[in-house]
Amino acid sequence: MEVTKDMVSYVAELSRLKLNDEQIENARQGLGKIIGYMDVLNNIDTEGVEPMSHAFAVKNVMREDVVKQSADRKELLANAPKSDDEAIIVPKTVE
Repeated sequence: MEVTKDMVSYVAELSRLKLNDEQIENARQGLGKIIGYMDVLNNIDTEGVEPMSHAFAVKNVMREDVVKQSADRKELLANAPKSDDEAIIVPKTVE
């Protein structure tokens, strides 16, 4: 597929980029190489190759959940400048 100046200008406009003629030509050549390489990849025989989501095996590295005693509410609220029995009271910021 041949990448034209019009295509590059259109993509630049969608990307809200202002490119001069030299930049358009550089982008045209670069996109042409990228699309050419994609054609090479499309011609590779992948028969019998299982699709993968990652190039290497991924395992879950999360730790196990452990139930612990939480902090005492009265101790936490004692540090607040203003509170009730349930929560910290703060000034209203949104109308």
